[in-house]
Amino acid sequence: MLKGFKGVILKVDLTTKKIEKEPLNQDIASSFLGGAGYACRELYDAIDKETDPLSPDNILMIMTGPLCGTFAPNTGRWVICSKSPYTGFWGESNCGSFFGAEIKKAGYDGIKIIGSSDEPVYLEIKDDQVALKDASFLWGKGTFFTAQKLKELFGDEKAYVACIGQAGENLVKYANIVSEQRAAGRTGMGAILGSKRLKAIIVKGTTIKLEINDEVKLKEAIMQARKTVNSSIATRMFAELGTSGGLDMYNVSGELPVKYFTKSNWSNAYKISGATMAETILVSNRFCHSCMIGCGRRVVIKEGKYKTGEIEGPEYETLVSFGALNLNDELEAIVHINNKCFEYGIDTISTGSIIACLNLHYELKNIDSKDIDGLVPEWGSINFIEKILEKIVFREGIGDILAEGSDAFAKRFGISQEEIATVLGLEVTFHDLRSNYGMAIAYGMGGAHKGPSHNLCDPYYTLLGVPLDEIGMKFIDKYTDDEKMAEYCSIDMDYRALYSSMIMCSFCNPLPSENAAMLEHATGIKFGLDEVKLYGERILTMKRMFNIKMGLTSYHDRLPEILMRPLKEGGSAGKTPDFEKLKQLFYKYKDWNPDTGKPNDTKLKELGLDSL
Repeated sequence: MLKGFKGVILKVDLTTKKIEKEPLNQDIASSFLGGAGYACRELYDAIDKETDPLSPDNILMIMTGPLCGTFAPNTGRWVICSKSPYTGFWGESNCGSFFGAEIKKAGYDGIKIIGSSDEPVYLEIKDDQVALKDASFLWGKGTFFTAQKLKELFGDEKAYVACIGQAGENLVKYANIVSEQRAAGRTGMGAILGSKRLKAIIVKGTTIKLEINDEVKLKEAIMQARKTVNSSIATRMFAELGTSGGLDMYNVSGELPVKYFTKSNWSNAYKISGATMAETILVSNRFCHSCMIGCGRRVVIKEGKYKTGEIEGPEYETLVSFGALNLNDELEAIVHINNKCFEYGIDTISTGSIIACLNLHYELKNIDSKDIDGLVPEWGSINFIEKILEKIVFREGIGDILAEGSDAFAKRFGISQEEIATVLGLEVTFHDLRSNYGMAIAYGMGGAHKGPSHNLCDPYYTLLGVPLDEIGMKFIDKYTDDEKMAEYCSIDMDYRALYSSMIMCSFCNPLPSENAAMLEHATGIKFGLDEVKLYGERILTMKRMFNIKMGLTSYHDRLPEILMRPLKEGGSAGKTPDFEKLKQLFYKYKDWNPDTGKPNDTKLKELGLDSL
């Protein structure tokens, strides 16, 4: 058996209430490791284009990685995968906290959830003692109450909970799953739990020992990797200023999207920056399991309308979503809205983007007040943001349409898709591609993953100096839109796909050779730089093939005009990439058919995926 794994998947049938242990598929683990790669290969055979994501037929998998539980840096994460109810394609949400490590301690590499319950239930796990229990008393409650109540009933404050809030119960298509004030966001995994009537999972494990291939060499490899991470400038920035540490710089460079992607500079950006948060309301860092960075922000607002005790502060994407994108410069108000999103269990990126979309199209007179329940959109209005948030979560009035997403809003009011900042139906994240041409690939080629994401391919980050020379990523100019950028982003995309299976936080960057050494000494699989590239490309291609099975074609590899239209001011003034050119170069480098977008047979065979 492979080392680094427990060798067991916990299978829970919510329809029959049957719970059993399923052996880890050794062949899949050997080829895809754990995490998203393992889940994708297994779900590929079990789900098809006709599968309704919110039906009992859809399968949801929660997976850990082979380094989880070893204290390799920043590998205590977990991933939840399924067919997305939001996009209809690959759904993947990655999360920190301590929940994933606790699953491993309880004796499982992951949890597979099938079927659907007739009544609300929650899953309780304590090593071999696993049971489904009535959750009707929790239905309708938020995530904070749910987590605390389950810990009280369980009798252990050190048990860990992952649960949904009201957004998941009401099947908001971008509902997320919350664990210890960390969120598995984006592709609507919370809605799937809501459809299955699974309110929460609480887990406590007592088996600390993990069988490793070579404990001495693994310890040495981990110490070296931690040394590299600790010496990184990026590590120090994230520790001191959080994920929003670059916000001020992005405002100068044009990377910060402002006013729903129609501006690239905002004079009030400094009011919501990581530096301002650190100077005014930050009280401590939050660390996930095995984390040595601590990018999480713990904040306190001491007085005023939003006065609160210590709570979780907003990440960069949330600050942009409810800040720059909506022209709201009240940091304390964003903290308040962020906290409500945690309570409701709803994705902050999609929510804020949809509200900004409303603001813009009201300004452009594509909608009027009567279309949105008599409300009057106003840039910078926290009251409008909060009212729309409530309507979305509880599907009231216009909220019922907005709960389906930006594309549904556009369709309802006859607005051109070119003016909606989505790809594959998913709102893009907040690193403006006009400031970094590689982000055009990260967003436009979202069909190689779960949709447009800065975590699919992050040239904005790696070009800050992340050490990836070992795998061929040499520094290039960010305004490059030729073969060099296509190659750079292809390598980057493969490498981040490997991260999704390890599972390692994207902010943690040992040398690729150090990651290879940790994987080899943990699992016993031969791992060098060649394997780093091979496994990464195999995992990425697996996700692409899943999406193709769901109906993806080259048509879906696109960008809307609103993201591509050159702006007149700011750091990226007058600039925009040639996406069609980059797309064809990317296809060529990847050996994907330019007409279909499908990997060619020779590529599939090279990666050991020819059976697909």
